[in-house]
Amino acid sequence: MATNTASTGPVWDWAAGHGPVTGALSATTGCLAVATTGTAAGMPPGWALAIGAAGAIGHTVTSLRDRLSARTIGMRAASWLLGAGWTTWAMATTPLSWTALGSLATLGVGIGAAARATLLHEEARELEAIAAAERQVAADLSAERRAIAAEWVDRVQRVCGITVRVRAVEMWPTGTGFTLDADLPPGGATYDRIAREAPKLSADARLPHGCTATASPGIDQGRVLVDVTTVNVLAKEVTYPTDYGPLSVLTGIPWGLRTNADEIRVYLREQCALVVGPTGSGKTNMVHTILAGFARATDVLTWVIDLNAGSAGLPWVRPTLDNDGRPADGMRPGVDWLAASPEEAALMLDTAVRVAKHRKTVYQDLMAQANTDLLPISDRIPQIIIVIDEGAEILAATDRTSRTLAAKILEVIRIARAMGIRTVLTALGATGAVLGNLMIRREAKVRVALTGGETEGMDLAKQFPGSRGLRVDQAPYKGAGFLGTPESPAALFKSWRILPNQIRDITAATADRHPTLDAPSATAAGDAYARRWDADRTAWMRDQPSTPAATSHGQQADQPSRLNLSALRSEQLPTAEPDEEELARRFREQIDAQFATAPETGAAEPDEPQPPAPGGLNLSALKAGDNPAREAALALLLAAGPKGTGASAIARALADEHGTTRQTVVGWLKSWTEDGTAVRVGIGTKARYVHHHHASEQPPEG
Repeated sequence: MATNTASTGPVWDWAAGHGPVTGALSATTGCLAVATTGTAAGMPPGWALAIGAAGAIGHTVTSLRDRLSARTIGMRAASWLLGAGWTTWAMATTPLSWTALGSLATLGVGIGAAARATLLHEEARELEAIAAAERQVAADLSAERRAIAAEWVDRVQRVCGITVRVRAVEMWPTGTGFTLDADLPPGGATYDRIAREAPKLSADARLPHGCTATASPGIDQGRVLVDVTTVNVLAKEVTYPTDYGPLSVLTGIPWGLRTNADEIRVYLREQCALVVGPTGSGKTNMVHTILAGFARATDVLTWVIDLNAGSAGLPWVRPTLDNDGRPADGMRPGVDWLAASPEEAALMLDTAVRVAKHRKTVYQDLMAQANTDLLPISDRIPQIIIVIDEGAEILAATDRTSRTLAAKILEVIRIARAMGIRTVLTALGATGAVLGNLMIRREAKVRVALTGGETEGMDLAKQFPGSRGLRVDQAPYKGAGFLGTPESPAALFKSWRILPNQIRDITAATADRHPTLDAPSATAAGDAYARRWDADRTAWMRDQPSTPAATSHGQQADQPSRLNLSALRSEQLPTAEPDEEELARRFREQIDAQFATAPETGAAEPDEPQPPAPGGLNLSALKAGDNPAREAALALLLAAGPKGTGASAIARALADEHGTTRQTVVGWLKSWTEDGTAVRVGIGTKARYVHHHHASEQPPEG
């Protein structure tokens, strides 16, 4: 059945209530209809009066229930009674006379005017009630603020020995605390006199654990702001926001939340960053939070260096790679370049230096047009941010490879600020070795310390010089710590918890948002950058067997590239076939020729002088005629695998069968370390020794 939607006139809303005009019209027409009908039907006139009285009583009851004013109640009751009175009179005479009709019209006008007046009165009364309620709330809040102000004036006087005057108390919208804006007393008092007593103020106020009272500079040097946290927000895990909207390095990248639940944004256009966090403090999660912000930015290309198997960057790359290790069609990895080896890292850093130097020359006209000495960063000329996991440890290391990488990192930091290349370094601890480099202290003004309750190696005074009242025990929770930027002093914060599925979602949501390297920079970067996703350079990212196949003797199957030291095995493998024995003989001859190993026992005449063996790989420990205890000790060292072992453990294992002492084992380990058979890891009581075959499998410390 078709529906005719054409407009045929005004549309009446029968559910709408009556106003002053329609109400009066409805009342008068109703009275006229009842009077004419009742007269024609011979209805007794008194019935109309009884109905009007009932209506007046009913409206009076409902008006009292709705708490309407007396004026409104009187107007409604009078309307019912006047209408009923006119109807009764009209039925007793005649409702269709000019006298009756004129008096009814006059009655209707009077009812409408009275209804309009009472409506305005009710609106004014309602507005006044709302205003009175707001004044009462303001008065109560003002009383609460005055009480807080008086309490803290007394507390500052008692703890800090100075008298302040509180100008205002701002309650945080999150309900987790408040801020005091106070005038310092005359005579040269400064805000840090309160700041250094922050722990005492927190204790005096009986604040919950994880809550602090911290002082910071006010609007001028004679004012102080005291932020008081009353609810511990650090203990709660806060998931990374699901809004993956676009960001910009120019407007700040969010890194977490302050204790007042305000979002913290860091500005890395000119600044480098240093993130410190011991094992278990949430540093890896913080790195992923940082990478998430960079992935959302439309003017940032992220390069990642992680010499620990590239674990920091792999979750941002793997979901976008095809079987050949290249980004799939229509997908862009969450990071633009990932290096997991010293060679790839050196290639990346060299490329960054070339790009920075080329930008200095090719963009001179652009900077002149913009009247700036900083390269204008945009989605067409993106900023390059190099995230180096445990990069501070690389700077502090003394081995040749680390020193080479450290020099390249410092060169990037030193020359590339104006050209839009910055670094984010992470470290396991805020120690003098990490923070001893002047370049890092000068350039890394954005600093994060994730404490996790760890006190060893967390010198907050070194990481945040000039900040007072910072204690590790204020942030004993995972993902909690201190963050300071040039825009805001160091204070407590909470890092978001980012889950693996969110990393995949962000990677997919931002795949079409990542900028591409500008043409001049890409020219300077050359093949090193253009071929970064070649199959041979991404082979390590693909799936590898999780557990090597085991032989019938419980040993892992030997890889073709590994040395088969069967002399160190506790069980003898089956006798090799003749061709395998020939290969083994040739292999030993090649080792003897290349490394000048010790000759076989009995190979030379007893009275023939033995030439001294030059330095090299000494496999004499594997010869059948060598010390059995020493052979057993070397076998234990090899069996210990990448975890390594110590002198005491080896001595205990050999004591019953060989009677070997710890001092003897220490001598062997020392000699093996000197000739390259073993590698020492750690210092002091935590030192352990790893066979050189497993040294490459050693994870970085921490």
